[in-house]
Amino acid sequence: MFISVPATSANLGPGFDTLGLAIDLRNEIVIKPSRFLSVSTKGEGADNPKIKKNTLFLHIFNEQYRRLTGGKQPVFRFEFTNRIPISRGLGSSSAVIVAAITAAHVAAGAKYNKRKILNTALRYEHHPDNITPAVMGGFNVACLEGERVYSKKRRLPSYLRAVLVVPDRTISTNRSRNVLPKMYTKEELVYSLSRAAYMTALFMSESWDLLRIAAKDKIHQERRMKVMPELFEVQKTALEHGALMSTLSGSGSTFFNLAYADDADALATALAERFPQFRVMTHGLDNTGVIGKS
Repeated sequence: MFISVPATSANLGPGFDTLGLAIDLRNEIVIKPSRFLSVSTKGEGADNPKIKKNTLFLHIFNEQYRRLTGGKQPVFRFEFTNRIPISRGLGSSSAVIVAAITAAHVAAGAKYNKRKILNTALRYEHHPDNITPAVMGGFNVACLEGERVYSKKRRLPSYLRAVLVVPDRTISTNRSRNVLPKMYTKEELVYSLSRAAYMTALFMSESWDLLRIAAKDKIHQERRMKVMPELFEVQKTALEHGALMSTLSGSGSTFFNLAYADDADALATALAERFPQFRVMTHGLDNTGVIGKS
């Protein structure tokens, strides 16, 4: 059995907990029948004892597998290849959740569709901006109604690239949420709401050259960037060297830069030269989302 799930970038500036897209940077899991549970991990986090054990994946997989099989004890060998940087705002936790639920359905031989996977994932991650593109691929607008995700997907063209600037340290989701105020002014809300709506229209109509206007935000982005002030310079450098938009990816610390494929290498070079202490990665965008094969 084989499971593959993409990285994601959420918020995209003004689309707080609402907008997200999938990046062609994938974690993969090979699952084999076994007489006893065993786990091997290579790639990102392989030298971290907590991550190496894949505790979150196994917890969700076991819970879902037992639910689908009427209580059977799962015994498998799991071989993880992690390519998504961990705790850097690229949806590594959402990828684990989506992969585990999909893997449980495949291993149990249970029928499923992506909408079912998405709504099940909501039990473990109550923000749809990462889990939706991880499941569906593409650019997604998502909202919650009760315990259900409602979303709309737009496929992304092959002539765009994600140029990612990945700092050498994390910004925890809890810390990044704690820096946000409990109250906002009407002006701040209207500023960001109007740009989230405008960004959605631009993605749906493929009007890329206006994205840098739509990507501005007054809800979360600058407040979170102050935790790691050099991110302001990352954004400035990216916009000066051809980025169509430059936004904090999720709660950080990665910065997501969208560029035309013809401009991506020059943008990546400029960022790598300016910030040699950070990783710079260039990837295509993903329209497939999670893949599960028996």
